[in-house]
Amino acid sequence: MSITLHWFRTDLRVTDNPGLAAAQGAGLPVVGLYIATPGQWHTHDDAPIKLDFWRRNLQALEASLKHYGIPLLCLQVDSYRDVPACFEQLLTALKVAELHCNTEYPLNERRRDEAVAVACQQLGVRMQQHVDQVLTEPASLLNKSGQLFKVFTPYARAVRERLPPSLGLQEIRIQPLTQIPALPFAKSVSALTFPNAEHAWTALWPAGEQHAKQRLNEFCQQRIGHYKVQRDFPAVEGTSTISPYLAAGVLSIRQCWQTAQAWQDGSGVFTWQNELLWHDFYKYITWHYPHVCRHQPWKSDVGHVPWRHDRHEFEQWCAGRTGIPVIDAAMKQLLQTGWMHNRLRMIAAMFLTKQLLIDWRWGERWFMQHLVDGDFAANNGGWQWSASTGTDAVPYFRIFNPVTQSQRFDREGTFIRRYLPELADLDNAAVHEPGLLRPAGYPQPLIDLAFGRARALQAFKRIQ
Repeated sequence: MSITLHWFRTDLRVTDNPGLAAAQGAGLPVVGLYIATPGQWHTHDDAPIKLDFWRRNLQALEASLKHYGIPLLCLQVDSYRDVPACFEQLLTALKVAELHCNTEYPLNERRRDEAVAVACQQLGVRMQQHVDQVLTEPASLLNKSGQLFKVFTPYARAVRERLPPSLGLQEIRIQPLTQIPALPFAKSVSALTFPNAEHAWTALWPAGEQHAKQRLNEFCQQRIGHYKVQRDFPAVEGTSTISPYLAAGVLSIRQCWQTAQAWQDGSGVFTWQNELLWHDFYKYITWHYPHVCRHQPWKSDVGHVPWRHDRHEFEQWCAGRTGIPVIDAAMKQLLQTGWMHNRLRMIAAMFLTKQLLIDWRWGERWFMQHLVDGDFAANNGGWQWSASTGTDAVPYFRIFNPVTQSQRFDREGTFIRRYLPELADLDNAAVHEPGLLRPAGYPQPLIDLAFGRARALQAFKRIQ
């Protein structure tokens, strides 16, 4: 008997999965597929904490699919280059009639899917991709002049105008258990090559759709009304912390949007939904401007910034040893939890790219190597925004003063003390800028902030 195959990638869920629902709608028995590519993960700098999160969510997905009578077949190859040949073997062995998957937008993923589409065509298998990671398909969205969007605000407005009141979340139904032949090249989830787990990761980021939905619901019920005010304060539990679940596809962006929509309280919901639209916007940029996937700045005219490549200063930033408390606390949060508050991401990124004038690509890579919610489009877009090289980026002359930012958004130093206990005894003024009260063992500032600002302004002015 022929089957329909759904290829899971960054959509590790059953609920509101367009590709999986379409596969079941084809009327044939459905089999799920996951292909591990450890070599590609290394090339993409995927963090060990992120890969372990994927592993645990893949195990949860396998259990969910089993409930619906859908087996999950797991394969492993080194990289995307090996995937088409893998499909040539698999499609014939399983008598696959249709292959469904959800579209991914970075360049390497697009090339992989194009190669798989060729293999499917040669074997007479229908391959269909579905819109999943975004609220609006990038290829279909242009401004009123018929041009690509380059600025977030009009993009967000256009998406809001297109969205219906209800997004129509898709469900699947239970089917008789599909039997598939034994395949010598198939693996179990537990046999796939993932990094060794650390116990803390499981406690910090529990896996599964049920937990993800609970986290989303609790945020909407308890905090979304205050989100506009509280989102910038890292010591306050003011954000949703669902970004790892969204990045891995354990939640869909439509689930997030629609759940928030039910709590129409005004500015909090609007502001949080705008963050979802930023998520969309950066995927839009990745799709239409694939040169950003090649380590190039979105703005071609800023390709000649005289970036510094000071390995010592970079390593001090990575380790949270800059002598600037808010930067060091932010980097410690990243190292300890695999996550960093968004306000701190901006402050830390701008410190590296403007105060230290170190190449933004170094910071972009370091974040990807440590973030549990590492998403290429969002991470690249955020770094290019901070470095003034990207679309809708902060003007080059706007340079955050990290001390001022710290005083404004962590007024009593609560966040700093949480991650830098060596500063716990300082008063609320000195904790942001210890000066002569700097305790033994805590480093002197890596740079004079006024000097760093002046150097950055001069460097950017040369290329204007």
